[in-house]
Amino acid sequence: MSTHPPTPDSSGARSTSSASVDELGHVDRGHGFVRVLGNVDALFIGFGAMIGFGWITLTGGWLESAGTLGALLAFVVGGIIMGFVGVVYSELVAAMPHAGGEHNYLIRGMGPRLSLLGSWAITGGYISVVMFEAVAFPRTIEYLFPNFQQIHLWTIADFDVHLTWALAGTIGSLIVMWINIRGVKVAGLVQTFVVSFLVIMAFLLLAGGVVGGELSNTQPLFNGGAIGFVAVLGAVPFLFVGFDVIPQSAEEIKVPPKQIGKLVVMSVVMAVLFYLIIIFSTSLALPASQLASFDLVTADALADLMGHPIWGDIVIAGGLAGIITSWIAFLMGASRLMWAMANSGMIPAWFGKLHPKYRTPVNALLFIGILSAFAPFAGTAMLGWVVDSGSPMIVFAYGLVAVAFVILRKKEPGMDRPLRVGGKGGAGIAIGIIAAVLCAILIIMYIPELTPISVTLAWQSYLMFGLWMLAGVLLMFRLPGGIKPGPDAEHELLTQINERKRRK
Repeated sequence: MSTHPPTPDSSGARSTSSASVDELGHVDRGHGFVRVLGNVDALFIGFGAMIGFGWITLTGGWLESAGTLGALLAFVVGGIIMGFVGVVYSELVAAMPHAGGEHNYLIRGMGPRLSLLGSWAITGGYISVVMFEAVAFPRTIEYLFPNFQQIHLWTIADFDVHLTWALAGTIGSLIVMWINIRGVKVAGLVQTFVVSFLVIMAFLLLAGGVVGGELSNTQPLFNGGAIGFVAVLGAVPFLFVGFDVIPQSAEEIKVPPKQIGKLVVMSVVMAVLFYLIIIFSTSLALPASQLASFDLVTADALADLMGHPIWGDIVIAGGLAGIITSWIAFLMGASRLMWAMANSGMIPAWFGKLHPKYRTPVNALLFIGILSAFAPFAGTAMLGWVVDSGSPMIVFAYGLVAVAFVILRKKEPGMDRPLRVGGKGGAGIAIGIIAAVLCAILIIMYIPELTPISVTLAWQSYLMFGLWMLAGVLLMFRLPGGIKPGPDAEHELLTQINERKRRK
């Protein structure tokens, strides 16, 4: 960010006037975002983002692919990787508590072009999660109301898409979009209530598994060897993405920057514990070979274990809670990223408009909300496509942020860092390097047949990933070149873009 960060004018766009700093160390952007989120609100936004619907539908596959202990180990390893990335984010958000998260870190550490590419990638990952939840929502409704599907439209990947089914996802998309437009306080209140229910449900699931389950059902402890382990590990980035939503809303959090950084790490730890509880509880219910026959695995397994469908309904209610929390958080994060990119001149200025009353990035929210409203019409195949296309986008952006972290540690050692991980010595740089290397290893896993343990995705996933990243590359090369990274990079970028416009 520049020394004098851009501040919004009355239309909701940012100008380059000077900004003041409040008593908590936040930049005051005049008529910009409103600081209304407290500690619990911000923590639950990050944690809730990581707990979507995948734990209900995918747990059986994890257990079958890697075995109980193999799946647990994959999530521990994945959690450690995300932990390194989360620690990197914690220092950066404390140092630059601005809306847009990655956009700010990358432009200061690596310059505008790589900032656009990384921000574009993570935005694509966020949007893929929003689309996932739009499809998962009617699938959950169908579990509760078996005759829900009416008026057949078409068949995609052997799934019959019905009008009532697809419209449920569309209506859900529009409602979540409306909640986000109404303001972060409304979204935060909904998030806090729903996450509280989700936590209670997880402990009920654990209690049910321990009381009624059999330890012998956890066999086999390992399955599929290294390939099975990697198959589960490959899904972790998509499932754990979300802690970085906290930095996206940094200008709406009313706690000191140092505390914001700590909340990022806490949200990752909470998510790791949640997924470990779910995997272990489900493994106790039935053998992995039987779990494969269920549709919504976690719900069906517990209902069968306890001998009453009400238990399955409770888990499905938790699944709905997970959908809502993830849906709200990622729509919030993606819209703030698009707002930040628009106000830096990287994408059309239309995305940078704030609602005149609610002070939310209304146009970005409308774009993402309407886009996700069409996802359910592709049927349940869209669930796998967006998971697999979004995961490499997310890991790529995380890797760039880790590299930017190392660069800033070397080039700007005197930068104000309210939260400095690893102290002032080489430990902090080592953490950043480890995070970058781990992300690079994960990226390599998504390249088919490159290594014996590569993850091969569906062609639709590669197509979605390729088209989105191609658009990012084209946007990247539209930006002026020769702008050096640093605290004035954004200011210089805006100056050159405005100069281009005057010449035309």
